[in-house]
Amino acid sequence: MDQGAGTLSYAIPPQPEMATGYQAKPGWATSRFAVAAANPLATDAGFQILDAGGSAVDAAIAVQMVLTLVEPQSSGIGGGAFLLHWDGTELLAWNGRETAPAAAHEEMFLTPDGTPLPYGDAVASGLSVGVPGTVAMLEAAHRVHGRLPWQNLFIPAITLASEGFPVSPRLRSLLAADSRLLENPLARELYFDEQLEPHPVGHTLHNPALAEVLRRMAQEGSPAFYQGPVAADVAARVQSHPERPGELTSQDLSAYPDQDFQTDAICTPWREYSLCGFPPPSSGHLAALQILGIMEAAGASGPENGPLPTADWLHLYLEASKLAFADRDRYVADPNYVEGPGGDWETLLDPEYLTERALLMGGRSMGQARPGNPAPAPVALGSQPLQPEAGTSHISIVDARGNAVSMTTTIESGFGSGLMSDGDTGLPGGFHLNNELTDFSLSPRDSWGQPIANRVEAGKRPRSSMTPTLVFHRSTGAFVASLGSPGGAAIIHYTTKALVGMLAWGLNAQEAIDLPNFANFNGPSLLESGRFSPDLLRDLRSRGHEIREADLTSGLQAIQRAPDGGLFGGADPRREGIVMGR
Repeated sequence: MDQGAGTLSYAIPPQPEMATGYQAKPGWATSRFAVAAANPLATDAGFQILDAGGSAVDAAIAVQMVLTLVEPQSSGIGGGAFLLHWDGTELLAWNGRETAPAAAHEEMFLTPDGTPLPYGDAVASGLSVGVPGTVAMLEAAHRVHGRLPWQNLFIPAITLASEGFPVSPRLRSLLAADSRLLENPLARELYFDEQLEPHPVGHTLHNPALAEVLRRMAQEGSPAFYQGPVAADVAARVQSHPERPGELTSQDLSAYPDQDFQTDAICTPWREYSLCGFPPPSSGHLAALQILGIMEAAGASGPENGPLPTADWLHLYLEASKLAFADRDRYVADPNYVEGPGGDWETLLDPEYLTERALLMGGRSMGQARPGNPAPAPVALGSQPLQPEAGTSHISIVDARGNAVSMTTTIESGFGSGLMSDGDTGLPGGFHLNNELTDFSLSPRDSWGQPIANRVEAGKRPRSSMTPTLVFHRSTGAFVASLGSPGGAAIIHYTTKALVGMLAWGLNAQEAIDLPNFANFNGPSLLESGRFSPDLLRDLRSRGHEIREADLTSGLQAIQRAPDGGLFGGADPRREGIVMGR
């Protein structure tokens, strides 16, 4: 860490008009550095860190701390994250995924009669809270990649929490839609007025409790979070849930930082590029590259009339997605508990195997796909039933030295488990606790009694769909792009769409993000409402596809190396994010 790398004199920026619904974004060209995040205040925090000489990881930490405050529904210090970092020579993956408590067990989400809890009940409980990983992982990454002092990176979030920030349209709408928050005294006091209505757009919101927790973390590092009064308060909140208390303890929290957060990224060739992402417990990279590999084997071509997918292309994409998600639900889980097929996760990406899978696709919908067998020895595992996934935020950063970050971060469902902690400060406000343990299969076994790979086990990390991605040229190793998205299981599809748009169809980052969204999770196909022609919908239905239109609110952020050597960034028009840089 270079303690002398510039100084930070943080100033609250003038407030831009914040978006709600769909608002076109221009794309942003910069020369030296850029940061893309899901809220203008968070983007600006990263910008000011980079402008003061900070590194990409420094900026990511500042962005995450501000997102905890201004986008509390999606991510924060009470959740987990995956971070990819490129320094021009070495690619490192940093795993901050939450873990199940030591007392967790595979039947913890079952009712007395042996059936799974209703999903909503499992989420809104102490049972769903995993040990948060974001803070410890970011601290470990900062030791290696940081340039500015740790405490400087908290200045933007502490300032905004203390002096207040305006409620955005998206935050206000999500507060109005989540009745659970009124049942939580901390949330009720923080977000609602005396009439129990969410504070209006533009209302200045203060969060003194979070400001105090961040001050302690800035001064003491991660021990201020994982030990002492903050950890004790988090554990007490989880254990005192009135209906479904959890097993998380202070000991679970204090033990979390005692690990190696580095892991090996998976880099997979695709056309002239190398696409790099996270290994399990993330399913994102494996599923996305299975989809791309199966389509390549099937001879899928680009759009014929402008930058929109055709019915022929979409048919192949939706069928390939079914095959990929069938494998995902059979095989992918925490690698400390489950081996990949044949002992190697990359058997799922073997070109011969993907060619075999592509041969299963025909001119009509296959309905529901079955998992394949990518290794000679069959695996005695059941397939996980489809469960909802939600929440999440994405950050892409390239600093002035060419270091690149792709980080996806989450507390899972909107506002996580519905539980909050004030860190035992006694002050109004606080931070939200995740519900990541509902990313495990609530059922430990399938209907034939076979164990499900992604079942709950003590200390295990739940499977994730987060797909932070860095792209490089295969021949030169040069950086091409950083991208990712929120969106639960649809993250895989949103990121894949953007990759195809940028790398195969010749679109810039903003144009690729703007493309209509589409998804299939090995069932009905979802297409973004109002973005596809009636003729295309009829064509797909005539091939046997069950088509449903939905909002599909992605939150893609992307930064790419521009042809002139500068940078070009894009932010999703479906959310409030922007790109800033110089």
